[in-house]
Formats: sequence, C-alpha cells, structure tokens
Amino acid sequence: MAENQTDAGNGIQLTLQRIYLKDASVESPNTPEVFRESWQPEVNVDLSSRGRQVGEEPLYEVTVRVTVNATREETTAFLIEVEQAGLFSIEGASEGALDRLLGSYCPNLLFPYVREVISDLVTRAGFPQFLLAPVNFEALYEQQRNRAEGESNG
Repeated sequence: MAENQTDAGNGIQLTLQRIYLKDASVESPNTPEVFRESWQPEVNVDLSSRGRQVGEEPLYEVTVRVTVNATREETTAFLIEVEQAGLFSIEGASEGALDRLLGSYCPNLLFPYVREVISDLVTRAGFPQFLLAPVNFEALYEQQRNRAEGESNG
C-alpha cells in the first residue's frame, strides 16, 4: 500500500511505497573515559545519497547515508553511520526529471527520518542531544551536476 502519492507536475506520478532503515551502526570506543572530560567535540558530518532502479517496474530505491564522527583532541567520542532508504514508484518522468527526483526530491523526503535516527542513536549512546542541520538537497544536486558537467567539458 502506497504511503504517499504526489503529482510532481508535467504528468509525473511519484508514489512513496515504503521508508526503511537500511543500516545503522554506533561506535563509542573511548567510553566511559570520554564522559569524564568536558564535552566540546569537533563534529564532522558526511552526507551522500544515491538512487537506483529496482527490477523492471518503475520502482526506485533512494538511500541517504550520513556519517557523524565526534572527536575531542583526536580521540573518538562516537562514530555513527546510518543509511535511511525509501522505495518510490515514479512514472511519466523524462530522464532529466527522474535524475532530479532521485537526486534531490526523494532524499529531501527521507532526511527527517535519518535525522531522527541519528539523534536517537547519539542520545542512546549516552551523549548530549545532537540534531543535524537542515540540508538543501536541491543545491547539493546542482553542485554535483555542475561538477559533472565541468569534468565532461574539461
């Protein structure tokens, strides 16, 4: 049963079939010692997304992967990796429109879920609440597209 159906314009039908957690891991190798120190970590966040067709149907899996690494004086406090995914049925999209949907629109729908998982895992690991800042997937998509065009022209 479809969870959400959207008329994305120009005859494009997008249906969100399912949202699921594909992978999650938490490492806090320096506990409990890290809890005894003042909490002023350096946090590095790496974010990526990818889309792929599943089978012959107009069904696509989009995965948003986030890695959060918190360190203090080169000592790892925690390392969290999460892959949040969704299955989308997309019909009536040209190749360019499909690429844009898989690269920006679908990851944008998945981001609140991955953000919640990260926050929950950080808290469950015993650390202060951590919230990922909002992400502009449209801008990331445009940067990636411009970079790819620059490489093919250069």
